[in-house]
Amino acid sequence: MPTKFCKQILTPRIGLLSACIVGSIVLPLFGAMAGFAQQQPPASVGSRLTLQEALAKADRQNLDLAATRLQHLVSQAGIIIAGQRPNPSVSFSATRDTPHESVFFDQPLELGGKRSTRIVQARQEVALTDIEISTVQRQIRHEVRDAFFSAALAKEVAEQQGQLADLARKLRDVAKDRFNAGDVPELEVMQADLELARAEADQEVARQEMKVAFSKLAALLNDPPNTTWDLATPLETIPPQVTLPDLVVRATDANPDIQHLAQEAHVEQSKEKMYKAERFPEVSVEAGADFNSPGDFRVGARGQLTVGLPIFSRYQGELAQSSATQRLIEAELSAKRRSVFGAVEAAYNEVNARLTEVNLYQKTVIPAGRKLESLTEESYRAGKANILAVIDAQRTVHQNERDYLQSLLELQQAFSELEETVGVVLD
Repeated sequence: MPTKFCKQILTPRIGLLSACIVGSIVLPLFGAMAGFAQQQPPASVGSRLTLQEALAKADRQNLDLAATRLQHLVSQAGIIIAGQRPNPSVSFSATRDTPHESVFFDQPLELGGKRSTRIVQARQEVALTDIEISTVQRQIRHEVRDAFFSAALAKEVAEQQGQLADLARKLRDVAKDRFNAGDVPELEVMQADLELARAEADQEVARQEMKVAFSKLAALLNDPPNTTWDLATPLETIPPQVTLPDLVVRATDANPDIQHLAQEAHVEQSKEKMYKAERFPEVSVEAGADFNSPGDFRVGARGQLTVGLPIFSRYQGELAQSSATQRLIEAELSAKRRSVFGAVEAAYNEVNARLTEVNLYQKTVIPAGRKLESLTEESYRAGKANILAVIDAQRTVHQNERDYLQSLLELQQAFSELEETVGVVLD
């Protein structure tokens, strides 16, 4: 019956006819979603959580960051490896010739600073690993900040959908009162019922999306998946003011890509010094004793010094490769600095653009939409407008507020991107 009624009465308004058909489908889906929600385990309600507390918790508990930090121990072990000294060797021989037996000790000596240059090179590798860990730490901070404000947005949308459902319920009641008074046809009551069903369905969808957003935040913080916090840092929080020249100066030293390339240059320089030290001749000190030489001696001392001759292999290829690699890194570092400066400027302008958009919504778009909605509702109560005008006004206000919340999230995301590009904490 409702489908036949829509076809007969609302065919000229195709958009509204589609809404009626969708409405007949939404209601069963809404019931299914409600049943699905009842099957989920109850969410645990977390404590009050600010953005700074979330960032600090992720720094302590995030599993990806904890795993990355273990790389420091791996690279630290490289220093121990580099500092190891060569082991001595001992040999024993017995022959029919005299002397019949001999014992021989051989100890290689590392001269020319070979060991010390290896240790320096290993320490530079540790510093490079620490920069990589710091880069992951900044990425996690970026992800947590975005997840925190995405959860705040989802919560705001869920609350907004609840308010819209209340408005739709009040509008349905007004339409019923006017229908009972004979002021409007039953069609307006049906339209109000449809709008209420849509609002309730959107409310349930918003609640499920809020659970998804909080689950993503919980995963980053390594907290139980169904935790729902009282987010104390509102989405409307405006990031601090920063200046472009100051950001460019700070990015010169703090940008993770620039830091990584600069440290790669230090590693390659230490490799070059190590190769030069390895050109020093290899020296082995040998000492021992001969035994049982009838007619000559029973025990005789024996010593030997072996020096390698660096004639053919003098690390020519390694040194040439290291020199070429250093020139390559310098070129990449110059290009990266220019690229980072451009990225900082773009991110800075993006933050200003999003901030301008937020201000326009706050000062112009939102107040104008709410005023139009209020006037339309008054006109409907006075019998000067139909219910479709009220519904359109409410949808306009709803869309404006959703766009406003989205612009706030995009502002926070742009600031996170700027912070990671510069490489320092900006708030």
